[in-house]
Amino acid sequence: MEHESLFSLANPELWVLVGLVLFIGLLIYMKVLPGALFSALDAHAARIKAELDEAQQLREEAQALLADVKAQREEAERQAAGMLEAAKADAKRLAEEAKEKLEEQIKRRAEMAERKIAQAEAQAAADVKAAAVDLAAQAAETVLAARLAGAKTDPLADAAIGQMGAKLQ
Repeated sequence: MEHESLFSLANPELWVLVGLVLFIGLLIYMKVLPGALFSALDAHAARIKAELDEAQQLREEAQALLADVKAQREEAERQAAGMLEAAKADAKRLAEEAKEKLEEQIKRRAEMAERKIAQAEAQAAADVKAAAVDLAAQAAETVLAARLAGAKTDPLADAAIGQMGAKLQ
């Protein structure tokens, strides 16, 4: 077999090339090849766009969630600060109330102690007076008994001694 040129009509490779070109031309004419190619590219682009849209949506949701979390954190911090201020105010108020109650209790106990001291003084004075009265009555009785022993009986002195005993009791 001799070496034939590629463009010779007897060369089968030329006819394979012509058939291939006609087949590709027919596919392009009938819009099969470009349609399939473009539809595949369009489908791929649509998938990429859908993924980008989904990524954008996820990003927006994440940003909204982040903003919500920040707002909740700020609200929690604000509430915590309010609770702390309220606790400080309550502690201060309770300390003042405790101080006032302690001062009142000390004042009441001092007054009670003063009353007890006054009662004890009054009781002691009454006891001293009673003892002095008893002693005076005994001394008077002794003096009168000594006088009357020398003078036998004096009805006036007996009556005075009887009255004196009744008055002292």
